[in-house]
Amino acid sequence: MPTSPRADVAHDEALRERLAANLARHEVRRHPAQGRKHAAVAVIVLDSDAELHGADPEFSGLNAEERRQMLAEVPGAVDDPMLTGDVEGTAGGASVLLTRRGSHLRGHRGQWALPGGRMDAGETALEAAIRECSEEVGLELTSHDLLGQLDDYPTRSGYVISPFVFWLSDDREPVANPAEVASVHRVALRELVRPDSPRFVSIPESDRPVVQVPIGGDLIHAPTGAVLYQFRAVAYDGLTTRVDELEQPVFAWS
Repeated sequence: MPTSPRADVAHDEALRERLAANLARHEVRRHPAQGRKHAAVAVIVLDSDAELHGADPEFSGLNAEERRQMLAEVPGAVDDPMLTGDVEGTAGGASVLLTRRGSHLRGHRGQWALPGGRMDAGETALEAAIRECSEEVGLELTSHDLLGQLDDYPTRSGYVISPFVFWLSDDREPVANPAEVASVHRVALRELVRPDSPRFVSIPESDRPVVQVPIGGDLIHAPTGAVLYQFRAVAYDGLTTRVDELEQPVFAWS
């Protein structure tokens, strides 16, 4: 029996209040650097239109087989016919802003990311998240747009990432900086609350489960996937969920 399409989540004051209240109750878990670099990312909640923001231009010229080849390193993807790498049609209603990293970048090229990056000397994590949003996607956020903070996530590549949640209520438009970002996407909250999300798979290289967040026909992995999973669980569902022990796939370790 075919499933009914999932309804969009309204980007309205009720949602903003819900997210802010749940984040205010959350006790943020912090991790000391201990030789790692400190970075910050932004989970930006904004409105989206299915027709205006639903395209996936970065991979529109690839056929299904070429897209599946891009998933060859993803644990469990080879045996899943629903995975194509395509996120077309995932916009509509309240959404979060995601980017695909440019293929020319030195680290994690082509992978999904949240706007963010390494802290500069003398910056706070919040200041770094705001600056990186300006540099990567042209959004001038302020502390007035801040809803709250999620737990630090220590990465295999030597970073401690501090995620901040922002609410965008006006018509500010994100624009990809081609030096850092291949494309910008608005992914509907309805994708984050799919009944098949999150997924957990085992890998021989670790005794920790790899977290996967399905988006359209693709999967988002930690650290971005871990942050999105906690955003859904803590900010949207009001749960106490920790994600710092969830594993990344091997291709994201370096």
